[in-house]
Amino acid sequence: MSENNAIRHDEDAHAALLSGRQPALTGCPWHDVNEMLQSAGLRPTRQRMALGWLLFGKGARHLTAEMLYEEATLAKVPVSLATVYNTLNQLTDAGLLRQVSVDGTKTYFDTNVTTHHHYYLENSHELVDIEDPHLALSKMPEVPEGYEIARIDMVVRLRKKR
Repeated sequence: MSENNAIRHDEDAHAALLSGRQPALTGCPWHDVNEMLQSAGLRPTRQRMALGWLLFGKGARHLTAEMLYEEATLAKVPVSLATVYNTLNQLTDAGLLRQVSVDGTKTYFDTNVTTHHHYYLENSHELVDIEDPHLALSKMPEVPEGYEIARIDMVVRLRKKR
């Protein structure tokens, strides 16, 4: 499968996750979160709305569950860390977030669900989008029988020069 086919498959899978109705976004974060949740088939509970407002109200972001929990605590949103994890996983399953694993020990949730890659800044533990839309892998490995590529995630690790 070529990278273009993998990208198309990734975008098709995201579109299929939405329940057929595109959200009518207005630019008002509270309204838009409500629309996004409903169009993805999720009930807009108070906790989902509050966490969604924190997640999506500030543009494209990369957050861990712990980072979102800290923001929620500072914003006086009464949620447990378990609720934050559950909500992030529900939003990911609904196609509203993209999960990016670094080292197998740290998982970030990306509000930008389009096909793109990342830099991981080791010194600050920060995930940053790679802005080059023409970035491509020159050769893909053979996929084992019975499998297909769901998505390609490239994380380029950076550190300060010594």
